[in-house]
Amino acid sequence: MVRKTAFALAGIAALGLTIPFAVQAQKYPERPIRLVVPFPPGGSVDVTARLVGPKVSEAIGQQVIIDNRSGASGIVGTSAVARAEPDGYTLLINTTPMVTNTQMYSKVPYNLKNDFVPVILLSSTPSVLSVHPSIPAKSVKEMIALAKSRPGELNYGGAGTGTNPHIAGELFNLMAKTNIVVVQFKGGGPALVGALSGEVGVSFSAVAGAVGYMNSNRLRPLGVTSLKRISALPTVPTIAETLPGYEFTAWFAVMAPKGTKPEIVQRLNSEFSKAMGSKEFVKRFEAEGLQVIGSTPEQLGSFLDAELKKWERVIRERKMKAN
Repeated sequence: MVRKTAFALAGIAALGLTIPFAVQAQKYPERPIRLVVPFPPGGSVDVTARLVGPKVSEAIGQQVIIDNRSGASGIVGTSAVARAEPDGYTLLINTTPMVTNTQMYSKVPYNLKNDFVPVILLSSTPSVLSVHPSIPAKSVKEMIALAKSRPGELNYGGAGTGTNPHIAGELFNLMAKTNIVVVQFKGGGPALVGALSGEVGVSFSAVAGAVGYMNSNRLRPLGVTSLKRISALPTVPTIAETLPGYEFTAWFAVMAPKGTKPEIVQRLNSEFSKAMGSKEFVKRFEAEGLQVIGSTPEQLGSFLDAELKKWERVIRERKMKAN
């Protein structure tokens, strides 16, 4: 009888511990959610966040506040989320530098595996190689020939060490055996402005945010970085048509601080998935050169493992170490 009573009390105690968490998850969210973008406004991560944020707000019943916290190729904002309370009210949207920073900097104040929980892989987008109208190249072939005839003289804009434009540009240099020199800006938006002004002649910008400038002839697109042509720039060939095997596709993922309750992660995954599921939203993303993906948290975790391995060779062979 004593043993039965002890087991019963233990069960009640266990329920007492778990019920508040279950109730918390059912009530979540009770206040606005902060989605940290670790880059300045105007870049592809910011564009993606501002497209998806309002839809998630509608679905989840609370405002999703976009919080741009830029600095050190995304490290500042990413680290802030790693240290945040794991209650589901501070999230991170990030891209390739979240992975490549850990390989390029000798010390990074976050651990990709130990400090975050995957939520969802939202979408992907190719970049596009384009030039300022003052650059005479009219095709990828002419761009390679021009770069080889003027080694070290041409510049392209990066958004910081290890960011998407930097990785795409150095992969091009590696495969084309060129030496187009990176000029680092404080984010994809400023890098795009640098290309528009002619401060740099070459750009490896995300399609999202840049397609309007190409349609208005302020930049001349030469090739997209995906293996297939895209609907946002249907007449622009792929770089791979001239440089077989070249491929760079940026991705956009949402992460939460480690320790976030599984039921909250699943709720977030479900609401982000619903928000992106409409035909209207898919069409809007495609117009910006973005492809809706959606994933489970587990699929995103596996994807990040693969990305870590994928970029190791390029970083090593191009000696892409941060200062």
